[in-house]
Amino acid sequence: MLDEIIEAKRKRIAAQKQKLPLEVIKERAALKKTTRNFREALLGKNLSLIAEIKKASPSRGDIAPDINVGEIAKTYEDSDASAISVLTEEDFFKGQPEYIEIVKENSSLPVLRKDFVLEEYQVYESRYLGADALLLISAILDENELRKLAKLTHKLNMEPFIEVHSEEELKTALGAEAKVIGINNRNLKTFETDLKTTERLIKLVGKDRIVVSESGIKTGKDAAWLKSLGVDAILVGESIVSAPDIKKMIESFKS
Repeated sequence: MLDEIIEAKRKRIAAQKQKLPLEVIKERAALKKTTRNFREALLGKNLSLIAEIKKASPSRGDIAPDINVGEIAKTYEDSDASAISVLTEEDFFKGQPEYIEIVKENSSLPVLRKDFVLEEYQVYESRYLGADALLLISAILDENELRKLAKLTHKLNMEPFIEVHSEEELKTALGAEAKVIGINNRNLKTFETDLKTTERLIKLVGKDRIVVSESGIKTGKDAAWLKSLGVDAILVGESIVSAPDIKKMIESFKS
C-alpha cells in the first residue's frame, strides 16, 4: 500500500509541476506572510493536542467524508486544540491542498500539512499554500533527503515535523536536527498500530525535543498513559472526526 501511495504521489507532483513550475511556486511562496509558530504552540501545556482533519484512510476507507473543513477548524480552536493537522493527500486520504487555506481562514491556530513529501517542490508548495509546519516521513526518505528537506523547511519559516516508527528512523531524524519528532504508532508497511511504539522510542529522544505521539489514540486513558511516558503532545484524527460530539471527545483527551 505504501508503494502505491508513493507512486500516486509522484504522478500528482509531475502533473502539478506542469500547472505551476518550480520557479513559479518559489516566487509565490516568497510572497506569503510570516508563519504561525507551530513548535511554540505545543509548549506550556500538560499535554498539547494536534487535532487532525481526516476524511478517509487506506486502512479504514471513509471516516468522515462530509465534514465541513472550515467549521471543524473553528470547532478545534474553540475546543482549545493547540494546532491543526490537515491531510492533503488526494488519492488515498481524500484530502485537498486547498484545505490549508480554508483552515487558516477559519482558525488562528498553526497548521501542519500532512502529506507524503518526496522533494523540494512540495516544500515550496506547502509555504505557498500557507502551511506553518510540514510532515517529513523518515520511512520514505533517506538520510540525505530528510536532512535537505528539513533544512529547506526551516529556511522557509516552517517547522519540520519528522515522523519515525523505528530506532533507525529516529536516529536519522535526530541527525537531521529535528526539534519536533512524531512517533507514529502505526507501521506504514502493515498499517498495524501499537501504542507501545511510543513507549519504546521516547526513551531514546533527548529532553530538548518535542515528542508527539500519533495514531491509535482513542480514549482519554490512552492520552493519560502517553502523558505519563513524557509525551508533549498527541496527534489525533480518526477518533475526533468520527465522534458524535467533537468537543466532548477533545475534552476527554485533555482531562
